Amino acid sequence: MSESQTVILGCSGKELSPEEARFYRDHRPWGFILFARNIGEPAQISDLVSALRDSVGRPDAPVFIDQEGGRVQRLRPPIAPNYPSGSVIGALYREDRAAGLRAAWLLARLHAFDLLRFGINADCLPVLDVPIEGASDVIGSRAYGKDPQTVAEIGRAAAEGLMSGGVLPVMKHIPGHGRAFADTHLELPTVDTPLQELRIHDFAPFKALNELPMAMTAHVIYSAVDPDRPATVSAKVVEEVIRGEIGFDGLLMSDDTSMKALSGDFPEKAEAILAAGCDMVLHCNGVMEEMQGIVSRIRPLAGKSLERANTALSAIGSIDAKQEDVVRAEFATYFEGVA
Repeated sequence: MSESQTVILGCSGKELSPEEARFYRDHRPWGFILFARNIGEPAQISDLVSALRDSVGRPDAPVFIDQEGGRVQRLRPPIAPNYPSGSVIGALYREDRAAGLRAAWLLARLHAFDLLRFGINADCLPVLDVPIEGASDVIGSRAYGKDPQTVAEIGRAAAEGLMSGGVLPVMKHIPGHGRAFADTHLELPTVDTPLQELRIHDFAPFKALNELPMAMTAHVIYSAVDPDRPATVSAKVVEEVIRGEIGFDGLLMSDDTSMKALSGDFPEKAEAILAAGCDMVLHCNGVMEEMQGIVSRIRPLAGKSLERANTALSAIGSIDAKQEDVVRAEFATYFEGVA
């Protein structure tokens, strides 16, 4: 049994309020997540990360962020450079496979340098979604390509780059968000594609990287598997597809519970996520009333979920000795001016 609970929480601003510090101390989230609203000056970021860990008394508590490059990048100049999107890396890969894979690794290694100096040790990357024509732009340029092999190969390079720099990768959005014709921040998409096509196209990158330590679910209905519930709250999708066909046995976290794709109040959402077989409930926006609802239905981290959490943390135990200026100089040979 762990003192931690099955939840990852955000906070409202650039420093913890006394109420937030007490709340985290009392409810012991396993980890935290930062957004742009939490990012100010370098010293402030480090202080906030330290305060989050201090609130739960765990120096190893993971602190997550979405740092992809392109339009999804929480650390911006002057804190970190603006980096190219996944689609730009994918375009280089299609011109020169070796160059694209090297650039993907280098970019992820640079993310690790940027994040770890503030104590942020988990990045919600790689994006393994394979978009189809006409799908919602919520993935769009974040995707490495429109074929599973491209996405899987670049995704692996990105994951390895993060881990080599001591940062935990989180592949998303399992089992695949690329066919969603709606933005899950706003509404619930339904994918009616036959299961065999999903296996070949959507599930394939996740299956290829099923040994990675962590994944984030998709708030998407796959009617061929479960016509009533999105993957995040579907025991059928989690057990038969994510754990079964894809073969992923790492730590499974939900996408954000405050997104409109999930129905019900916050206690109901948290209960449904854990009942479906997810290991962690994610709540991002730091709204206290919502977090109170979430924590009313979470539970102590134990059993298989605790094993997966410990395995995930152990995946970021060592850091390679590469020098940051050397990595930036090499990356600049691919993308002049953005390293």
